[in-house]
Amino acid sequence: MDTVTLKVIGCGDAFGSGGRLNTCFFLKTPDSGMLMDCGASSLPGLKRYGILTDDVDTIVISHFHGDHYGGVPFVLLDAAIGGRQRKITVITPAGGREKIAALLELLYPGTPVIEKLDIDFMEYTAGIPLKSGALELLAFPMVHSAPALPHGLRIGIAGKTVAFSGDTSWTEELCPLSADADLFICECNFLDKVTKAHLSYREIEARFEGFRCKRMVLTHMDDEMIGSGDEIRIERLHDGLELEI
Repeated sequence: MDTVTLKVIGCGDAFGSGGRLNTCFFLKTPDSGMLMDCGASSLPGLKRYGILTDDVDTIVISHFHGDHYGGVPFVLLDAAIGGRQRKITVITPAGGREKIAALLELLYPGTPVIEKLDIDFMEYTAGIPLKSGALELLAFPMVHSAPALPHGLRIGIAGKTVAFSGDTSWTEELCPLSADADLFICECNFLDKVTKAHLSYREIEARFEGFRCKRMVLTHMDDEMIGSGDEIRIERLHDGLELEI
């Protein structure tokens, strides 16, 4: 079975708590490279760890908040200026092409980017399997800011399954999303605070035995969660960490 690695480019929240970069994970197989989310700070994060935009074949976006997709224009700009010839696939909730094109026009008006690249824009719908090359994706509806179209992502690649909650408050959809996954990346913004937008550690801890994933890791933490000590019994991510799946 092929080795799949995950490099944490950024696992911070929208406010850069703890000095961490916005959400971006680089999944690497012997044959492909994929970004799961691409927050606004993703391009400098990739370069920090020696990952070129040419190493990225696919970008998958969980929802339309800037700390999760605001880096896509910069990654595409870097690829276009660098003369990329290979196709790049961008997979989003509905409306991704239009939103990314609008961002590019706001940030770099009059600069041809999409026109210079071979981009395959694809859209997923919750509950409907999507396939792109060797990647299989199933999206689950999450409970976050509804206009951002929040989804959890279950990705099959190279014989492994990686599940990612995106941003969400508690929903029973987290259980089938993470079931039997080799790795489940779960947001955990707060230690105790319960909101309608994000999860707290106490909520996850109370339901921990109900998760059937092989490994769970926590992401998208605020300063209190980052600074919490031995009471946290679930593995926490940090920028630069590399995991073998």
